[in-house]
Amino acid sequence: MPPRLKLSGITKAYPGVVANAGIDLVVVPGEIHAVLGENGAGKSTLMKIIYGAVKPDAGTIAWEGKPVAIANPARARRLGIGMVFQHFSLFETLTTADNIALALEGERAGPSLPARIRDVSAKYGLPLDPDRYVHTMSVGERQRVEIVRCLLQDPRLLIMDEPTSVLTPQAVEKLFGTLRRLADEGCSILYISHKLDEIRALCHKATVLRAGRVTGDCDPRRESSSSLARMMIGGDLPHPQPRTAQPGADALVIRDLTLPADDPFGTTLSAIDLTVRAGEIVGIAGVSGNGQKELLAALSGERLLDDAAAVTILGTPAARLDAGARRALGLGFVPEERLGRGAVPEMSLAENALLTGWRERMVAWGFVRAQTVREYAAETIRDYGVKAGGPDAAARSLSGGNLQKYIVGREIRQRPRVMIAAQPTWGVDVGAAAQIRQALIDLAGSGVAVLVVSEELDELFEICDRLAVIAQGRLSDPKPVADTNAEEIGLLMAGSFIHAGAEGHRAFSPAGVLGLD
Repeated sequence: MPPRLKLSGITKAYPGVVANAGIDLVVVPGEIHAVLGENGAGKSTLMKIIYGAVKPDAGTIAWEGKPVAIANPARARRLGIGMVFQHFSLFETLTTADNIALALEGERAGPSLPARIRDVSAKYGLPLDPDRYVHTMSVGERQRVEIVRCLLQDPRLLIMDEPTSVLTPQAVEKLFGTLRRLADEGCSILYISHKLDEIRALCHKATVLRAGRVTGDCDPRRESSSSLARMMIGGDLPHPQPRTAQPGADALVIRDLTLPADDPFGTTLSAIDLTVRAGEIVGIAGVSGNGQKELLAALSGERLLDDAAAVTILGTPAARLDAGARRALGLGFVPEERLGRGAVPEMSLAENALLTGWRERMVAWGFVRAQTVREYAAETIRDYGVKAGGPDAAARSLSGGNLQKYIVGREIRQRPRVMIAAQPTWGVDVGAAAQIRQALIDLAGSGVAVLVVSEELDELFEICDRLAVIAQGRLSDPKPVADTNAEEIGLLMAGSFIHAGAEGHRAFSPAGVLGLD
């Protein structure tokens, strides 16, 4: 049989950067083929070329032995190519069913679609409500919409760009079972992930990109994570340096924080208590959709509370203060959504630095000091190894991992005394993830109180001093990381600490906590 997909000499350049340089790639039927590389190596650009979202400058594409020109995503879908994007391509003001219908044709988008969405999402362990609006969803829930939308297209080639970045370990295993079954049925899968253990467990072959060029191929099942990392970054995998925590005074105090959901699909927060002391890192684990979004909104100032003492920052009751006032107290914040919340896509990196860092001598007498703003952005790019065209590069022009490094660096360089980071290494390559984790460790070492909300258990165990779990809008008591393990945290994530029938709360349902009911 001819290859399902064959790329020859694919080249794509943008002003100041060559994203792909003469790339050759062959994918056969039933193969799960990984594409590895650092952030900015050209992986996402190559996938968008295959999907018809980007037009190559040179090179040819053959589909099942015949030359094709994939002019747009609609043409790709007609060929049988589906894609799950790292940065979601969803309309926030539409429902799940409406978003999925836009990618389907004819009868597939008809009245039976909601029922099919329920069936497919239940079958693959990716629960979705067809009538729910996307703007009410967490990042993990939006990821489910992207994946189910592709599965409903019955693809012959499925492209997955960081599909597990915000999925729980249980959901990842279920997804892997789905992908193996699809491969057994003859579907080809192109798989991009920075999680090397996933690549080794799932994929039959791997192609490594570096600086837009193919630098090698291998069978990842015969490689170690260290050897794959060396192929990707040209050196040994960096590991954060350990430290001895020396907690100081209480810096961030949450007391009896109760907050009703602000939409029908949200999660009500119930009596949350937590203290983060200066010089320590406290982590919050949990399955997406269990109250993380609502908690972060309450802590950042996006939602105000009636009880000012529900959130105290450095001794000041802050729950009735807006985001700007909390930043003035010394709060730094890295949101889980890079584009749209962490950075304005159309604005330059310098302009995005000004939005949260204007107190860093960027404004004088009501006037913006443009040179100071550009210098701040340039120093952040340099200090955090961000691959970008400079301070004037638009935020949307950066790869996901490089934009994340920039946002983290921008916040740290403002010298916060309390730092809240949500999903700090989502979709970030192994080298950049280690750099971000080390930056958070160093921040705590300088006496800053750090709160990390993440679905990456390995990350939380690697950098945190204490760890709590959020489930159904309630928070478990934090435990020292040395006194717990992944198995115990997994049980807490399933709601084992919630007592059935507790007054004023819903009865405990493991299926509800895991998003399976």
